Amino acid sequence: MSDVSSHHIRKTRTGTVVGTKMDKTIVVAVERRKAHKLYGKTIKVSKKYYAHDENGTAQEGDFVRIRETRPISKLKSWLLVDVVRKSEDNLVNPPVA
Repeated sequence: MSDVSSHHIRKTRTGTVVGTKMDKTIVVAVERRKAHKLYGKTIKVSKKYYAHDENGTAQEGDFVRIRETRPISKLKSWLLVDVVRKSEDNLVNPPVA
């Protein structure tokens, strides 16, 4: 065996928070670019991930980093790592809890 740990390296994604209506859960839209199969034009493709936000730190519009984890619920298998960049709207008018 090599010196590399035998643990699975967890995937990480960065994206924008698009939903915070659930308790301790955020919805993160991760956008990527790919080539169209037939025409070759670059198009944007997005996917939504449900992530666990224990303290409710993320708000809609924030740019966040999430990490893969064990399944927490039926749809939720990601964990909020940190808020990379706060939304401009949240800096001017902070949301009322």
